[in-house]
Amino acid sequence: MAVRSRRALSGGNVEHGEDLDVALARELAEELDLDIDQAEGSDLMWVVDQRVTRPGPTPPPRKLHLIYRLHITPEVRATLAEVELDGLPDGSHETGVIEWVDYRRTAELPIFPPVGAALAALSDPRATVTDAALEAVTDDNYTWV
Repeated sequence: MAVRSRRALSGGNVEHGEDLDVALARELAEELDLDIDQAEGSDLMWVVDQRVTRPGPTPPPRKLHLIYRLHITPEVRATLAEVELDGLPDGSHETGVIEWVDYRRTAELPIFPPVGAALAALSDPRATVTDAALEAVTDDNYTWV
């Protein structure tokens, strides 16, 4: 599982009018240099409803996080990006380090969206998920790290 240094899953926003599959492929290419055709799967696993106030000046939007599962070979993983440059409003960039983490360790990590416990509970990486709706992220149950 790829996690950025701020302990956020690789991902991003769907652009206006963009198909979800196209958005997934675009974000994986932008963040990991991954051509989605090199991956197996693309299963929608979970949906997380975000209704939480974020730190900073940006008003808190309500978002739905769609968590997909893909499988890649070690050979493909060795070719992927190791850092991601996130653009900042002043034109500079923040460098995020991409870290690969065994899914069984994710329950102990402060990952956003908070899917670590659900990931760690899988019996194996290809286990079937029967309930796609995870608990909503709200100010009552989530504190930004």
